[in-house]
Amino acid sequence: MTSSSLIRPGAELGNGYGSLNAFAAVKGPGGARAFIEFLGRVFDGRETPEAHADDTDGLLIHSEVRIGDSCLMVVDSKPDWAFTPALLQVNVTDCDEVLRRAAAHGADIITETTPFYGGSTLARFIDPWSNVWWLFGPAIEGAPEPVWDPDSASEESMIHATICRAMRELRPPR
Repeated sequence: MTSSSLIRPGAELGNGYGSLNAFAAVKGPGGARAFIEFLGRVFDGRETPEAHADDTDGLLIHSEVRIGDSCLMVVDSKPDWAFTPALLQVNVTDCDEVLRRAAAHGADIITETTPFYGGSTLARFIDPWSNVWWLFGPAIEGAPEPVWDPDSASEESMIHATICRAMRELRPPR
């Protein structure tokens, strides 16, 4: 049995689920409900109403938001749960527009849109709940692709430096 035979393809699952679906436990301003609104405003995310479940304490225990063809599950972090940021990657058609929307709704930009390896672009931000987002978009026409040299990789390169600094300084939401 190969490892790939252990994974069920999303097409087999239905309801917009993929083989892997991320889960964000949200702590911070407005909790999971505000986070879901942010996802709608920034990524055109759509909550699946029938998946919405409140716990006996009034906190959201389960929700599902569709972003493109993916499902991001969302829960309110309980007061005694440790802060756990989600680290999320989204493939977008326009990194600059997503950064603009995110910043307009309280996100801090970590990495401005920049050419990235493999003929794409990369941008990053931290949302108001301290989740870290990687955006991958189409290549910038005529922009040189960076060359990865592990022997000279350092925090001096912008792509590397911005995420290292952001992760080192990441704190629970206010």
